[in-house]
Amino acid sequence: MAGSLSVCSVELASLIPQLAGVLVVSVDFSDAGVAVHARTRSGVPARCTGCGRLSEWCHSRYVRRLADVSLGGRPVRIDLSVRRLYCENPSCPKMTFAEQVAGLTVRYQRRTPQLQRLVEDVGVVLAGRGGARILRILDIRLSRCTVLSQLMRVPLPPLVTPRVLGVDDFALYGDAYGTLLVDASTRLPLTLWEGRDADQLSRWLREHSGVEVACRDGSLTYRQGITAGAPDAVQVSDRFHLWQGLSRRVQDIASAHRGCLPAAVSPVGESDPEPAEETPGNLAENTRAARHARRLFEAVQALARTGRSHSSVARELGLDRRTVNKYARARNWQEVVRRPPRKPSALDPYLDYLQQRWDEGQHSAKFLHEELQAKGYLGHYQRVKMAVAPLRRGLPLDTPRERPPSPREAARWITTHPHRRNLHINDRLPRLLEHCPELRQTHDLVRRFAAMLDNRDATPLAEWLDDLSQSGLAPLAGLAGALREDQHAVAQGITTPYNSGVNEGRITDVKLQKRLMAGRAGVPLLRHRVVLIAHLRRRYADRPTGGPGLWNVT
Repeated sequence: MAGSLSVCSVELASLIPQLAGVLVVSVDFSDAGVAVHARTRSGVPARCTGCGRLSEWCHSRYVRRLADVSLGGRPVRIDLSVRRLYCENPSCPKMTFAEQVAGLTVRYQRRTPQLQRLVEDVGVVLAGRGGARILRILDIRLSRCTVLSQLMRVPLPPLVTPRVLGVDDFALYGDAYGTLLVDASTRLPLTLWEGRDADQLSRWLREHSGVEVACRDGSLTYRQGITAGAPDAVQVSDRFHLWQGLSRRVQDIASAHRGCLPAAVSPVGESDPEPAEETPGNLAENTRAARHARRLFEAVQALARTGRSHSSVARELGLDRRTVNKYARARNWQEVVRRPPRKPSALDPYLDYLQQRWDEGQHSAKFLHEELQAKGYLGHYQRVKMAVAPLRRGLPLDTPRERPPSPREAARWITTHPHRRNLHINDRLPRLLEHCPELRQTHDLVRRFAAMLDNRDATPLAEWLDDLSQSGLAPLAGLAGALREDQHAVAQGITTPYNSGVNEGRITDVKLQKRLMAGRAGVPLLRHRVVLIAHLRRRYADRPTGGPGLWNVT
């Protein structure tokens, strides 16, 4: 359907508000889109773009072709006849100038301001390729390069020096890292750059003086940068990173005392055979994982005894340096062998019923499977057949045994608050701590630090660090040395409400933007998107519910 229609500007302004200030001559409707022919009013003074003086002296007219947002699912093109006027100011360097219509035209721009804002917002949210695709759905055909160029032309918001600054690093690509700065008060990102060196951070702090509080993790680099750039700022070591560092040391201690972990298993009855304790002497060596661990342990230990560095051993064996460190620190190969935990079976709740029916004389696995299906068992017949196989040989039913906890599980038990432990943990943890004095000592130290965090009281910190150093446990002694060097910031992290939670949230957002651009974004583009998308969310979040706005992103 195509046609031409003469419409007054007042009627069309209700559909396209930008046309309220011009005279609409005609509107052409076609399957290809909507073409609006309009002209500015003669005799109306226009302001010179050079000196700002009003002028009515018309030089000539020419037609500007503008693209606008789609109307009724059709692209809109505005053919606007504008005047070129003489500037009546003799001292103005411009002889003539083209008039501009507020809300409709911008100098050197072939899109209306409304369409330009839409293109910029789409570029901020979806970047180049994704932005070009969504714009094509909206009948706006732009290439991904154009969307990115329009995005990079958007100026960043003016940077206001924050009172509370958050500093953290993030993985940029491969082994390269970047630094992100966040205003902890407004929760908005300030800037980011490649690298995490102290000089760049201190230079930024000197250029933006006024930071009173700086939240960071335990990084020595950021500590030195903040000290050099803002020596009067109060440094706060993040509570989460403090607890995370302590939890890792607890897991190292649990790994070193792996032989004590079977003590957490519930005691068996007198009629049941005593399960063999899992020790380095009786651990099965015929499994694939055990053979692999033993070969690596012997190879690493043989090269490490010659005095070579771990990096050199890793290069010769083709292993990661962290793997070499783990095998070099181990006392025997059983400490590093992988033991996959037994997965629970859907047949476990029905084992007692199987034993009962077998004793009653039902020895057909097919009939037993049908009876279990009637009781709600959804597993396969083959599992039932394998379960009753020991009974055919006169052996007892192979019932599942409770496995000892892994070092990670034991560390989680110790670091979990007592009120949040379930009955299973409350039953097993006391047996483990009673059997292993080192783990009991670790548990007491962890609970003392947790009490400091809960009460926001750093008074016992110095005494707690001394007890850590004198505990005789190497992981805790090393942690005490690191915390003592940063004791003031640790005390601030315990007592003050400031933390790096907002930094971690923004880093999650940075990772999302990187994934949207398939990891190919350079630092300038990544900085632009991370900063602008946060302000874009804030701008649309402040709008009333149900108000205008296409990109109400969360």
